[in-house]
Amino acid sequence: MSSDRICVGAIAGAFGVRGEVRLKSFCSDPRDIAAYGPLTTEDGRRSFAVTLTRPVTGGLGARLSGVATREDAEALKGTTLWAPRDALPSLPDDEFYHADLIGLEVFDTGGASLGRVRAIFDHGAGDILEVIGTEQILLPFTRAVVPTVDLAAGRIVADPPDSDE
Repeated sequence: MSSDRICVGAIAGAFGVRGEVRLKSFCSDPRDIAAYGPLTTEDGRRSFAVTLTRPVTGGLGARLSGVATREDAEALKGTTLWAPRDALPSLPDDEFYHADLIGLEVFDTGGASLGRVRAIFDHGAGDILEVIGTEQILLPFTRAVVPTVDLAAGRIVADPPDSDE
């Protein structure tokens, strides 16, 4: 993955018969996705101007440049959409783009390596870091469990909850 681009959404499928797509936005304000364009596919081969049309179940209805039919829209199902990092707003010191956390080494408060962040999940109750080392560890991404994120040093300090609690 390129660090000069951030994944801001995905196409969940076609909506209607005239080429509209159902768009799932990963932005804190879902409607902001249209402001970061043009958006590209992960491989950078296709680029789309995004025009939001209406809220729909599970996302937003949108028109993408170059997508004119339901078949065109359906063929894009599952495609992730990427924005240039410099088009996105800068974040406060205690907020991070997921792309910046993936790959960071995680240490416990005693300095022992726990592994590296492989993925970040959000199932509605807050972000969870998946850390892979000698074993898989899932850590709630809260200040209590993850007191330190040092992007410059490429490391995270975590205080994992006891597994027998």
